[in-house]
Amino acid sequence: MEYRNLGTSGLKVSALSYGSWVTFGPQMNTEIAAECMHRAYDAGVNFFDNAEVYADGVAEKIMGAVLADSGWNRSSYIVSTKIFWGGEGPNQRGLSRKHIVEGTDAALARLGLDYVDLIFCHRADLHTPVEETVRAMNHVIQQGKALYWGTSEWPANRILDAYHVARREHLIPPTMEQPQYHLFHRERFEKEYAPLYETMGLGTTIWSPLAGGLLTGKYNDGIPEGSRADLAGYEWLRPRFQGDEPGRRIAKVKQLEPIAGDIGCSLAQLAIAWCLTNPNVSTVITGASRPDQVSENMKAMEVFERLTPEILDHIESIVDNKPAPEQDWRSS
Repeated sequence: MEYRNLGTSGLKVSALSYGSWVTFGPQMNTEIAAECMHRAYDAGVNFFDNAEVYADGVAEKIMGAVLADSGWNRSSYIVSTKIFWGGEGPNQRGLSRKHIVEGTDAALARLGLDYVDLIFCHRADLHTPVEETVRAMNHVIQQGKALYWGTSEWPANRILDAYHVARREHLIPPTMEQPQYHLFHRERFEKEYAPLYETMGLGTTIWSPLAGGLLTGKYNDGIPEGSRADLAGYEWLRPRFQGDEPGRRIAKVKQLEPIAGDIGCSLAQLAIAWCLTNPNVSTVITGASRPDQVSENMKAMEVFERLTPEILDHIESIVDNKPAPEQDWRSS
């Protein structure tokens, strides 16, 4: 496992991490979650991602139960939560000081922890002043309930606003952002956020490296039974895999198969490894509902080391619909 600094902070996060979105609760119980987390930890993963909204808090309870029985030293792992959707009440969602403070306390109770290492503002709250959110996050850290705070899917200008407010008021600025990033979703990460990596030393904990499973190839012939998009309550995922645009993406996935085959890996491992080649990626959050999937995802570290510039150029030519490079990746 490789360990990378979270932006310009001193915190070291494993290049591959493990998240609980969708799987904890809907697809797995505590016993299977424990097997998956132990498999990840044994592979060197030190960051486990969560959120108050995942399975309405059940994901945090499951992760907390696993951690309580793990026997792991608290200093050996990093846990996150994300605050925004804590309930249906008017003050149970958003980024007001009230919800941030109460939501943090509730998340810690579910996780059974004294503090989380990372706490994210799960989305931007346009109804709450940025300064109120910054002050609330500063308070949470000063109270010892979190060590670093950041954002998730915030516009770059709002992240920068939060940073400047914190600097002006001598408060703790955001350290990291959790954006979606994969071969088919790159604009925000690579362009919109580009100035922030140098300006404020922004770290990143990227999610959905497999485009919700599209980049595994399992949706090449439709939505298979038992897949994430087939789960009750996740019907909103179906448009990602059906229609003209998903069809064009699936065609590209099929073109990536020979590359994966020639370098001896799965499409999933290739897609995860590709994310790791971006130096602004601090960690790639992987997901899995079975222990064997965890082990397979971890092998992406080996694939990452085999991705030559020629292979990366060929991948780019497929994704961007450009002519293939003159030099064959197989001769590199």
